[in-house]
Amino acid sequence: MKNKISRRSFLSGSAAALATVSIVPTVTSCQTTPAPSFPGIYDFGSKFGGVQIGAITYSWRSMPASLENDIKYCKETGVNSLELMSANLETFLGAPVNPLRGLPRQAPGAPPASGSPTPEERATLQEKYNADLKAFRLGVTPEQVASAKKMFDDAGIIVHTVKFSPARWSEEEIDYAFTTAKAMGAKAVSDEMGENQVNRLAPFAEKHGMYASLHNHGQFAQEGYNVDQFFAVSPAVKLNFDVGHYYGSTGLNPCNIMRKYHDRIYSIHLKDLTGPKTEPDPDNYQIFGQGETPLDEVLLLIKNEEWPIYADIEMEYRVMPWSNQVKEVRTCVQYARNILI
Repeated sequence: MKNKISRRSFLSGSAAALATVSIVPTVTSCQTTPAPSFPGIYDFGSKFGGVQIGAITYSWRSMPASLENDIKYCKETGVNSLELMSANLETFLGAPVNPLRGLPRQAPGAPPASGSPTPEERATLQEKYNADLKAFRLGVTPEQVASAKKMFDDAGIIVHTVKFSPARWSEEEIDYAFTTAKAMGAKAVSDEMGENQVNRLAPFAEKHGMYASLHNHGQFAQEGYNVDQFFAVSPAVKLNFDVGHYYGSTGLNPCNIMRKYHDRIYSIHLKDLTGPKTEPDPDNYQIFGQGETPLDEVLLLIKNEEWPIYADIEMEYRVMPWSNQVKEVRTCVQYARNILI
């Protein structure tokens, strides 16, 4: 594929570049500061060739979770913009802990394990937790959110979207989601794509002068599927276009959708998948450059057209034991940079 960059050629090129950097004399002392993994590359954030590269925090889902760690991982991967999953944010703000978290799932009809709550007890605990969580959300103060935002501001990180997925919540909680996301500096609240999500979120997006940003999986592969019906509901409805899911389910070039709907696309998710006609694989998520999704075309299209679309890495391929999700996201960032610069 034109301009395709393989992981092998990318890594060899990076190695050569780093070898060149390594010959620069350095000053040492008893108190030295470790050099960054890619010296000089991330001095000015992760906007390359006019394209803002970031990540969704779901990318490091198996790593120790906290809002502070989200910031730490951003620094380690070199990104300075985020689609922030809401769980760590709400934990930071003081959300109650689900009492069922960590308990083994109970198969339907099976007796509860020794010491585990009965189905009736589970239902009671869940009901109380839901009530406590709603009370927490409606009691969050602007000062609490401001302290969270300051952490990201101090680190130079843009939170452009918060993924609350609030369409199944009460109207008061949906309003809380948009209020909190706006206070974090975000322009959008994201959720999965669907009729219910559009109809419930669009009025609140309009109210707050924000966007309801909807994420696709395999919907575009469904016969007769038409995203225009959602855009017609409100100009506040935008697309969080997952180019990997689009290609993986349709086998079609996502650039065609981007050319048609670029003014309704707020952000994209970058991932590399094989297409539906490729030999079946139980895990068709691929290392960037080893799948079939035309990531180079996607990124260069945004660059050449100068569209203000956030491009976020969603790292979902299998990680080898000698690596971790943070290291892999850093490699994905470097892959995107090599295309754009």
